[in-house]
Amino acid sequence: MNSDNLKLKADEPNAAETDSQNYWYVLIVDDEDSVHQVTKLSLDGFEFSGRHLKFLHAYSGHESVEIMKQRSDVAVVLMDVVMETDHAGLDAVKTIREELGNKFVRIILRTGQPGQAPRRKVITDYDINDYKEKTELTTEKLFTVIYTAISSYRDLMGLEANRQGLRKVIDASAQLLQDQSLVQFSQGLLEQLAALLYVDRDAFLLKGRGLAAQIRDGGKMRVLAGLGRHAPDEHGHVDLDLSDEQIDLILRSVESGTSYYGDTFFIQGFSSPSGVQHVVYLESCQRFSEADRDLVELFCRNAALCVENIDLNEQMRNTQRELILMLSEAIEKRSDEAGNHVRRVAEYSALLAELTGKSKEEVAVIKLASPLHDAGKIATPDRILTKPSELTPSEFDTMREHAAAGRDIFAHNSLPALQAASVICGQHHERWDGQGYPEGLAGTEIHEMARIVALADVYDALSTRRCYKSAWPEKEVVAYFRNERGKHFDPHLVDLMLDNIGRFREISMFLADDSGHQLLTPEADEILLTH
Repeated sequence: MNSDNLKLKADEPNAAETDSQNYWYVLIVDDEDSVHQVTKLSLDGFEFSGRHLKFLHAYSGHESVEIMKQRSDVAVVLMDVVMETDHAGLDAVKTIREELGNKFVRIILRTGQPGQAPRRKVITDYDINDYKEKTELTTEKLFTVIYTAISSYRDLMGLEANRQGLRKVIDASAQLLQDQSLVQFSQGLLEQLAALLYVDRDAFLLKGRGLAAQIRDGGKMRVLAGLGRHAPDEHGHVDLDLSDEQIDLILRSVESGTSYYGDTFFIQGFSSPSGVQHVVYLESCQRFSEADRDLVELFCRNAALCVENIDLNEQMRNTQRELILMLSEAIEKRSDEAGNHVRRVAEYSALLAELTGKSKEEVAVIKLASPLHDAGKIATPDRILTKPSELTPSEFDTMREHAAAGRDIFAHNSLPALQAASVICGQHHERWDGQGYPEGLAGTEIHEMARIVALADVYDALSTRRCYKSAWPEKEVVAYFRNERGKHFDPHLVDLMLDNIGRFREISMFLADDSGHQLLTPEADEILLTH
């Protein structure tokens, strides 16, 4: 028998494709073809939780391991013991459990030679789930064994999905400062709910004010979380590929806050305390029970409070970010800086921080703090700040005081972003060679955040038009930074910037002073930082 044709081959077309949403996969491992045929015949018409069986075939222990290496959706393995060797099946079991680390598949040992593998020794020494002699496996007993094994497999996979969903919730709860925390938290909630109900097909969670009106407009909808064919794209959008009946029920559920269900789907609308509308949509192979619907309703009531609190937290952060930008722009306008200067510096700084490998939280802090780099100018007299002619040595000394002034403004604030602003204000005019001010720090004595913002600030000053100069051509900007590498600027940061100069150019163009852009949207922010 040609094993190359049998490996990974199932009874139905396209068997190599994972279709575990519609079938339970059973791997038959036996060197006798008649055993394969009799097993299939005995289990003909088998159905559990709305799914039929699909069979995979291996004729040696080695083949079974190769199949298990390539598939993670096998629910049950019916394993013969004696095949190419007297203990081939036991060796395969050990490999599947220990080397492949598959603890979920249910393994049922079948043997026609029980003396080769004594029952008690096999059960105690190997991680199997059942042991049967082939002669005792009548059609009814085989049906019972497979039914029990698949039920156990489903429960284990449900627990694992619940664990993974809970992990996402916990991770998001511990990282609420991250921009994507609400999305991550919601995805975890949806995965937990799907696991509790053994739903492994399609689901989504929509959120928004005036959600019913948005759904009526059709097209793509923004989702907080989605599974299966409703999983969102990189911008959080999903096509609502639903029937007119389902869309009508979703609209009614959103507007009334009641639940609706069909033969294979369940819809629950709910609102948060602030009036934000949500809808949970779930699909399954089997009809949802009354207990399932009660569980979803309870889950949604509690989820609404969690989502509301995270949403309010994000609104506070967005407000904080906008106030910082407004304050920074007001300070810059006193010195006739370009309109979007601080916003560009924030994006350049965030990009550089990302390129250095900093965490999302660290990138977010630098992005929030960097617009305040010249906050100390608020203490600089207007006669110096706006003087059209060259400053005198005394006036230049006064101008230099803005670095220490900005440092002192934020020095005693406990918020991470303002602590970072204190460091950035105080050190962003230091130089790598120690010739900067106010303290003459050199090299790594200068905090990396300040080194990043110094580079971003000068890049923007050179690459944009000011009232007193034209924008430099890009090749002159590149030449300048190459010349100042290891002098004014951290050489590693210069290399990162020059290697990614196109991304800096995109930010400069997107936030040009005549572009009309005042604040990056989440989508644009994501594009610019992950392009």
